Amino acid sequence: MSQLEAPSVDVLRQHCKALRMPTAVQIVGEALDTARREDWPLETFLQHLLAQELAGRRQRRIQRRTKESHLPIGKTLSTFDQKRLPLRVRRLLPQLCRGELIDRAENILIFGLPGTGKTHLAAALGYEWIDGDRTVLFTPTYHLVGRLLRAKRDLGLEHELRRLDRFQVVILDDIGYVQQSREEMEVLFTFLAERYERRSVVITSNLVFSEWSQIFKDPLTTAAAIDRVVHHSVIVEFGSDITSYRAEEATRRNRTKRDEGEVTGE
Repeated sequence: MSQLEAPSVDVLRQHCKALRMPTAVQIVGEALDTARREDWPLETFLQHLLAQELAGRRQRRIQRRTKESHLPIGKTLSTFDQKRLPLRVRRLLPQLCRGELIDRAENILIFGLPGTGKTHLAAALGYEWIDGDRTVLFTPTYHLVGRLLRAKRDLGLEHELRRLDRFQVVILDDIGYVQQSREEMEVLFTFLAERYERRSVVITSNLVFSEWSQIFKDPLTTAAAIDRVVHHSVIVEFGSDITSYRAEEATRRNRTKRDEGEVTGE
């Protein structure tokens, strides 16, 4: 039996391209040179090539999911001042980042005054979950409600809910800022009820539960909505002693301007 002729690098690239292995297409030549130089066994070469392809696919998947998530740019865990969190929440943070609660379709409810960092924390967790190979959608609540209202008007609400269902987590930012009409209440409640015990939601709000009647109007609907989001949930509360990020930033800017004025003698 005659030996198979060693394929050229171009042939290997063509095979990788046909198999839809874009990372392997890019690195197969360099990997083959390294394998020959270091006298790799065939198994080592193949393992290296496939490992690089898998890593490339994961990176492209993370990039695609990050783009689809609409997470605010820069609001990651590395830019979040964790010292602002209560000690109990800081201790819980690594567990939240791992995302096992997402696999269990549990919710996270983040309460606090405006500007205390609720949105930043929710977004930072979203980035961590995407890095853990999960699908996330970040949206202001009023924006989601508007989409659902348009879908309902066009007789496509069920289809829109199925489309949202492909996200394992939907982060609803500022649930208290919807315009609070009955039509908005109905589609928002439908969304929460549809995801109940199947998919996770993260909700940020400056309204405590006793004030949610401003959102859902009817007492029974309010109670039912609270029951669905609280069941299987983690509640994160920013205490009233936590000052606003925006207020702190304004104070820093004013202090800087004052110091610069003193230096220049103005």
